Amino acid sequence: MILRVGLTGGIASGKSTIARIFASLGCVTIDADAIVARLYRPGGAGHNVLVENYGKSVLTGSGEIDRKKLADIAFASREAAQKLNQLIHPLVIAEEERLMTAEEARFPDRDRIFVVEATLLLESGGRERFDKIVVVDLDPDTQETRAAMRGVSRPDARRRMKNQMPRDERLKSADYVINNAGDRRAAEVETHRVYESLRADLEEKKKTKKKGPRT
Repeated sequence: MILRVGLTGGIASGKSTIARIFASLGCVTIDADAIVARLYRPGGAGHNVLVENYGKSVLTGSGEIDRKKLADIAFASREAAQKLNQLIHPLVIAEEERLMTAEEARFPDRDRIFVVEATLLLESGGRERFDKIVVVDLDPDTQETRAAMRGVSRPDARRRMKNQMPRDERLKSADYVINNAGDRRAAEVETHRVYESLRADLEEKKKTKKKGPRT
């Protein structure tokens, strides 16, 4: 039996750190950004669809997808972001499903928690695809500060945040919230707390399946 968990949060919220902690606890983690990077390679499905829709202006001199140029296009407006998401999300979701299905087939009798980390997980219909949703939360000012530490300007961070799901709406969709405003130790404590709840959810899912559908 597996429990499918979607892990999301705004820009610079620390999703990757939380995903690594989940992995250290034994969860199978899947990084949507890593999937996108593979899809964007020359010859990949993502590379092909982007060139078809935006032309060669989104390519570097070596034929790779220029992520900065693409971001400038995508975050120019909410409509532009939606267009890009509509092109790429189906490809990413299909690959996530392929990876989970393959991993489940390898160990059909092993109970596991799959954690898929993705920034736009809810925007792409994740509420319906996952058993549980975990949101990594930060206040906007801290998000901007941490984004700046990663080399993203504050205006660019604000622009990206504006084109993502509003914080309140994201929190309403969460089954569990991890407050990541503290240090690494605080993040570990928060993640352990949620992990124990997810383990209980997995056990409950197993019990429900054994009982079978009601008649």
